[in-house]
Amino acid sequence: MATTQRQPPKPPPVSTSAPQLVSVQADPLASPGAKVVISSRSFTSQATFDIKKCELHHLEEGPPDKAEMTREQGLQYYHSMQTMRRMELKADQLYKQKIIRGFCHLYDGQEACAMGIEGAINPTDHLITAYRAHAYTYTRGVSVKQILAELTGRKGGIAKGKGGSMHMYAPNFYGGNGIVGAQVPLGAGIALACQYQGNNQVCVTLYGDGAANQGQIFEAFNMAALWKLPCIFVCENNKYGMGTSVERASASTDYYKRGDYVPGIRVDGMDVLCVREATKFAADHCRAGKGPILMELQTYRYHGHSMSDPGVSYRTREEIQEVRSKSDPISMLKERMLSNNMASPEEFKEIDVEIRKHIDEAALFATSDPEPPLGELCNHIFANDVPIDVRGVNPWTILKSSS
Repeated sequence: MATTQRQPPKPPPVSTSAPQLVSVQADPLASPGAKVVISSRSFTSQATFDIKKCELHHLEEGPPDKAEMTREQGLQYYHSMQTMRRMELKADQLYKQKIIRGFCHLYDGQEACAMGIEGAINPTDHLITAYRAHAYTYTRGVSVKQILAELTGRKGGIAKGKGGSMHMYAPNFYGGNGIVGAQVPLGAGIALACQYQGNNQVCVTLYGDGAANQGQIFEAFNMAALWKLPCIFVCENNKYGMGTSVERASASTDYYKRGDYVPGIRVDGMDVLCVREATKFAADHCRAGKGPILMELQTYRYHGHSMSDPGVSYRTREEIQEVRSKSDPISMLKERMLSNNMASPEEFKEIDVEIRKHIDEAALFATSDPEPPLGELCNHIFANDVPIDVRGVNPWTILKSSS
């Protein structure tokens, strides 16, 4: 795995921050110095919202059906989710221009999952996911510039341009994994480390509905339950796995019950507040020493499975448009804030303009930054100072048998 000495921006603050009304808000995930200007108009500083009740498995009580949100949190959530959306749309554009090559799995439509989870855990908690990882790389503190540069294979990328879309890493973020479902036992292992170190941290381990039938996932459930590991298993059910609907791929589509003896929650994954409250509940469950818990986030992706999938051969354009018009996570948050006098339309327009500018600047860097030099091709494969008689450690040494 390639490493980087560059320190990414701090991840978003946890959702337990005290409610307040400020005159100027800086998004910790935005470009340096970027600010959201707040008008002098008087706004509601905090509101309580009804959220969809979660379905439960082996739990007597679940997350609340109401959620509080401050104006500051709402603006931060909107800014971060809109940045994820614009970043993915820019990646789509760069791929179609053949500037991004290879694998590229986009996340637009699922932003409430990433933001809701990040809004409920601490930066010191751990997260591992599959190859649809750009948004989580961002919420874990990596700049858009580094993400897009990684996608274009430039040395300014988070993995120095060597990992691409499927291999992104950051502090307490372990990818971005290309093997379907393989990140789940890895996540259980990270949770085992948390338990062993006694640091009261949890590991959020994400996988998709397409990976939910992998045998290694059930093995990870078993070990996590036996050892009561602080692991939140999250199935992002976006309705289709590699072009196949969940009904055609799974005898049971109740993914939150798949852990059997592991308690589960089914969550509205299009509502950032619903995801946040469910993740808070799950994290408290793990930190209390009760063992693992499984969350199924019912969400939706607007693009196809990958860039080679047009996304309309197994579903209709009308279906996609209906989700966009009725359940879009960014639009839902915006409407909530507007209807409760927590922001003005002008503020959202200003945020949108700032984000577009930020994404364009990041894309310019990602297309102008040089590629990593050929001499660094074999760096970061092995540890430093390994004995030279280990075959293949030094690519420039004549190979010899050590037998």
